[in-house]
Order: sequence, then C-alpha cells, then structure tokens
Amino acid sequence: MDNITHSLVGLALADSGLKRTTRLGTAVLVIGANLPDVDGLTYFVASGTDALAFRRGWTHGVLAMAVLPLLLTGAALGWCRLTAGRRDGPAIPASAGWLLALAIIGIWSHPLLDLLNSYGVRLLMPFSGRWFYGDALFIVDPWVWAVLSIGIFLTRFRDRRARSPAASRRAGRAVRVALTATVAYALGMAVSSRVGRGYVGRQSQTAARRTMVAPVPGTPFRRAVIRDLGDRYEFGFLVLPRSTYSRVLVEPTGADGPGVRAASLTRPGRQFLEWSRFPQFVTERRGDSIRVIMSDARYAHPGAGSWASVAVTVPADGT
Repeated sequence: MDNITHSLVGLALADSGLKRTTRLGTAVLVIGANLPDVDGLTYFVASGTDALAFRRGWTHGVLAMAVLPLLLTGAALGWCRLTAGRRDGPAIPASAGWLLALAIIGIWSHPLLDLLNSYGVRLLMPFSGRWFYGDALFIVDPWVWAVLSIGIFLTRFRDRRARSPAASRRAGRAVRVALTATVAYALGMAVSSRVGRGYVGRQSQTAARRTMVAPVPGTPFRRAVIRDLGDRYEFGFLVLPRSTYSRVLVEPTGADGPGVRAASLTRPGRQFLEWSRFPQFVTERRGDSIRVIMSDARYAHPGAGSWASVAVTVPADGT
C-alpha cells in the first residue's frame, strides 16, 4: 500500500487508545507503520533493476520483522532519555515494554497491508524470495483513506471536547469502528477476488495456467483480469456482483522471441524476471545485436517505456 495508507493506519491505531500506553506511542506506531519502506531509498543509490530487486524484500521479510521492532524501540528509548531534561514531568511516562509492543504492531502492519495488493511482498526474505499476492486492494485505495480519515477526525474532535478521562477514552470508538470497517472491507475484497477467479474460469473456454483477478482504482465492483494461457495472455474485466467476465484482448507473451533467452540470463534480466509476475517480451533487431524489452503485463504495455519494464541488448549470435 502507499505510505499515506500506512500512516493513516498508524494514526488510527494510536487514536484507538494505544497512544495512552506510553510516551511516544503515536510516533512509534506511525514510524513503525512506514519503516519497512526504508528500502525505497535504494532508488536513489542503485540502478532501476537493482532497486526493483531489493524492494519489498529484506525489510519486509520475517528477519526484518524480528529486528526492526528492537531497533525502533531502542531509538525511542534513546530519544526519551535524550530529551528527559527538556520536559517537566511528561503526562505519560515511557514504558520499554509498551514501546516494543507498539513497534511490533506498527511494523508488522506494514507487510500485512502490502500483502493485500497485486504488487506483492516477499514475506519470507531473506530465507526465500517467493512473492505473495493478495489481489485484494489497489495500492492506493481512496475508500480506505476516507474511512480511516473520518474515524481519526471524529475521534480527535470528540477527544478535544471531552470533559473527563472516561469521555476521552470513549472518543476512540469512532476510530475503532473505522479500523473494523477497513478490515471487513479488505477481507470482503480479498474473498471477492478469490471467488472471482472461479467465475472467470467457468466463463472461459480456454484453461489457464494462472489467473489474476485484481482490484482497479476507485471502484470495488470491478476487477482487472489477466489469464496466462501459455504462449499468450488474455486480458479482461470482471464486473461484480453480477460476476460477468468480458475478455478485452489477447496478446502473445513473446517469450520465444530471438534474444529473449540470452537477455533473461543477464543481471538486469534475471532481476526483472524475479520480480515480474506476467512477463512480456518485445524484440528489436539492431544490426549485430537484439534489443529485448521486458515488461510486466500488470502495469505496462509490451514494448512501452515504463517503470515496470527494462531493455536489454544482447548479441544477435547469442540467441
């Protein structure tokens, strides 16, 4: 998911009552909810495929889920100690136990949210590079933004007007309802995408090796469909709740094109294909060489320039 969603989830968790458990509760939850995306900094220091190969890997996997909470807790405790003399009796004292618990909640929420979209996440890194895909929510979902934002606003508005500690605690009901609604929405989207794969298979005349039924921006009642038919991909849309599948077009994968095998063995080619879920290839002969453009059918049209594509040039005699 995008970092606005991650931040809203961190704020919502804090306003649900968790921020009252320890000093820096809100900060730890919001920072933790975004911390695994520190791997995005690789785009500033590495080439495109190197950065692509690193994203949603090490910092999103099981090892990071054990190490990052400890690092964040240590940083929070260090900050509390550093600033202890600048505050005169903080209303909420720092609790190492609660800071660690909130760091775990915030950081673990990140890969769980990333699992919901079709980009995927490598949950088992560094022990396995396998990608997991939820195909439930689009990477930017305005409905999640709206529900969580309203819940946070109402909770903070009521909290400011509260005249007693009990009333202040009750103010968190709005954001707790928002969190519950968000979880229910995500589960509903996940189930409908999984059930949708069955509908698509029954309405298609050709069996597919793999089928992706993924969300599209803005509407929960429409799904983008890609079916792997072996040497070609079928694209279409599924409309819910009628469960009507419409095939739009069929395109070759291009995997048998000249130069594709050689390009796939290069470092950029291997890195791209380890990330790509539905790879497509377009080849261009240029004298004694062949330019192979690799793209991913989830995000890029074959041969078109995109962040989801890479061009590799190989000798024509190495095909």
